[in-house]
Amino acid sequence: MRYLDPKADLTFKKVFGEHPDLVMSLLNALLPFDKPEEEIKSVEYLPCEMIPEAPWRKNSIVDVRCKDKRGRQFIVEMQMVWSQEFKQRVLFNASKAYVRQLGKSKNYELLQPVYSLNLVNEIFEPDIPRFYHYFRLVHNEYTDKVIDGLHLIFVELPKFTPQTYSEKKMQVLWLRYLTEINEETRQVSQDLLDCPEVRKAVTEIEESAYSDAELLGYEKFWDIIRVERTLVSSATRRYNEGHEKGMAEGRAEGRAEGRVEGRAEGERNKQIQIARNLKQMGLSTESIMQATGLASEDIEKL
Repeated sequence: MRYLDPKADLTFKKVFGEHPDLVMSLLNALLPFDKPEEEIKSVEYLPCEMIPEAPWRKNSIVDVRCKDKRGRQFIVEMQMVWSQEFKQRVLFNASKAYVRQLGKSKNYELLQPVYSLNLVNEIFEPDIPRFYHYFRLVHNEYTDKVIDGLHLIFVELPKFTPQTYSEKKMQVLWLRYLTEINEETRQVSQDLLDCPEVRKAVTEIEESAYSDAELLGYEKFWDIIRVERTLVSSATRRYNEGHEKGMAEGRAEGRAEGRVEGRAEGERNKQIQIARNLKQMGLSTESIMQATGLASEDIEKL
């Protein structure tokens, strides 16, 4: 039996964007629920594209978006290439989902929490040993005082090791599913198959279940990821070199304003170069906007 990597865009959306029971199991396993009554009992899928009320503001697209009967919303993202802008995009999408619950009314007591679960296939916090990062609005001194609203969770998949985290069985099984299975897998571990939800998810990524056109799109996805990683790495290196040079010149000239402007210009140039290459590969403007943070009019000019 041959399998596809569940982290790819095609497979991830098929597994968790088409099967409510599977995304519900994933969310219950990975979200910071402290009490059994907090767990999700059922979910309803919502549109993954969140269209802004004002036409000049950009759309945002997420991998999976759903809500439960209580009205709580859940956003799930699989991010293959890390960038600092991704944190801002996560906060933006979660905030948009939270605010737009009210529509035109002002009944703030009706607002329900928004949980954003972000699975990242790169290490972005090398100085922190933990793979699980949970952000929320907490009092600076009295951490038991919390404003319930936005819950942002980031998981660094490369840091996960099942031997270390055995207290949460389903969490371990889902993270093993995402990290152990890829195109080279010929036999899935039996303890994964013994779990009905994970076994169903494994069936959904069998290569034989996909058409030739889907497999072609799957391969193109990995080509794009390889190119994007190369571009980000190269752009980051050039940016760091330019940054160091600019800092040295700025120190010599005593111009703090120049250093700030140089950093901003270097970051923008990096994103423009990435956008130019992604556009040449045929990606849509919306996809490039999500990858780079650039405005649509800037991308169309390239």
